[in-house]
Amino acid sequence: QVQLEESGGGLVQPGGSPRLSCTASGNIFKFYAMEWHRQAPGKQRELVAAISSGGITNYADSVKGRFTISRDNAKNTVYLQMNSLKPEDTAVYYCKMALGRGYWGQGTQVTVSS
Repeated sequence: QVQLEESGGGLVQPGGSPRLSCTASGNIFKFYAMEWHRQAPGKQRELVAAISSGGITNYADSVKGRFTISRDNAKNTVYLQMNSLKPEDTAVYYCKMALGRGYWGQGTQVTVSS
């Protein structure tokens, strides 16, 4: 059983640049792709960014050029660097390990507001 724990959310001003972290338990992290998803109030959960085990990245069009996903296999951690945040980025952000049906973290709230 893999456990994922996100951190780094909170209240951020428009234009802010927080970094989310997600740390996985166990020793299989390096073998699997990792993803960040988000769910805004009243909306479906959407894929924001993904990184393969080899470091290949993909982004949703809405965040391309503003968000960067990265991973540190030695720390079992995936990051989401978010820059130039907008109010529409407000959501609960979840990390997911792409193993089987997927393992999800509990989510971390990011609220973009002045």
